Amino acid sequence: MQYLKLTLTPTERAIHPVDEFIADHAAATREELLHVDARNDGTTVLLYRMEGDREAFDEALTAHEHITDHEVVDVEEGGFHAFIQTCSAEEGSALLGIAHQNALIIDTPLVFTEDGLRATLVGTHGNLREALGTLPKELHFTVDNAGPYVPGGEDLLSPLTDRQLEVFETAVEEGYYDVPRRATHKDIANCLGCAPSTVDEHLRKAESRVVSGLVQ
Repeated sequence: MQYLKLTLTPTERAIHPVDEFIADHAAATREELLHVDARNDGTTVLLYRMEGDREAFDEALTAHEHITDHEVVDVEEGGFHAFIQTCSAEEGSALLGIAHQNALIIDTPLVFTEDGLRATLVGTHGNLREALGTLPKELHFTVDNAGPYVPGGEDLLSPLTDRQLEVFETAVEEGYYDVPRRATHKDIANCLGCAPSTVDEHLRKAESRVVSGLVQ
């Protein structure tokens, strides 16, 4: 299995048109999309993690004509979760569409950034390649990263420093871990503008932390 990380804009075309309403709401801010799925009954369900005025956002969802059901719940770590059930859209759910058409998994959470929605798709190399070709022209995307998919891999990488993660991800992208190996420390160093010895040090530390996480 492989993963493909994309940044998609505009988000309402990637997820669902209701996302535009949520993004524009003045009292609350989207942080993550924890779940999204199109149901057989013709509705779409979404679960957001939000920050802001929970009561005002709850009232706005109640008043929205296309939202058929919702619930807003505080969470211990701060902010709140917003469950939303809304009418499925014929257009504007590109991420769900390409996932269903190409037998891909949408790895959650999906994260909202200043550049758009960061989404991770998981599947075979061929299916991921086909999926890129089926994205609608109205949806802009950039490929942020790609590589072998390890379930829970984000948790395994969380102990790494930003620099270790950068070196480690570059090594994967350049083929350092392929068999046969397609890149050396020098190749990675040229990509990052540093010395090969620096790459060696960061990779050894990153590998140690990742492997420790696997065997705990």
